[in-house]
Amino acid sequence: MPDPRPLAGTSALVTGGGSGIGLAVAVRLAADGAAVTIAGRSADRLAEGEAAIRAAAPEASVTAVPTDVTDEGAVRAAVGAATDAGGGRLDAVVASAGGSESIGPVTHLDVEPWERTLATNLTGTMLALKHGAAAMVRGGGGSFVAISSLASTTPHPWFGAYGPAKAGIDQLCRQAADELGPSNVRVNSVCPGLIRTDLVGF
Repeated sequence: MPDPRPLAGTSALVTGGGSGIGLAVAVRLAADGAAVTIAGRSADRLAEGEAAIRAAAPEASVTAVPTDVTDEGAVRAAVGAATDAGGGRLDAVVASAGGSESIGPVTHLDVEPWERTLATNLTGTMLALKHGAAAMVRGGGGSFVAISSLASTTPHPWFGAYGPAKAGIDQLCRQAADELGPSNVRVNSVCPGLIRTDLVGF
């Protein structure tokens, strides 16, 4: 019989883990036995996410850490909480925090929402990678997965900073995979298409 909890004894951090793709990933990791730490800006959404994970996996170890992924100190603290939840090691990070405040034709884009979109998607992923990968290297290895988007490679008119930010994530992961492979840390990005989440407003 296959092991019903193949990730038992491992620890994972999921940014953007209170909703959408991040929450779905966290639910699956917890159901497979990982000690899961979810991070996100909204304490209320994290509480709802934690409840959803516990409902799906009653025996799960779940920690929720309010975190702005553009704040390096907050990301460092979230990585520390996930490492503590894993008994001193971190095995996986899923960087799912993202979104867009920048939309419209390039000739009408405003700088501030452009910069906030880049910060949330690209800088947030970089910080999760910087601190998460360092923890995994210290533990002997692990896996980092960034949630990018089909918009990283396929033009989407009026998407503003979102597509360029996701393209940056893909390149960041290529670079980091080359750097971190010798330390037994895998780095990948995945590029989903349109998903029925709160972000897309179905």
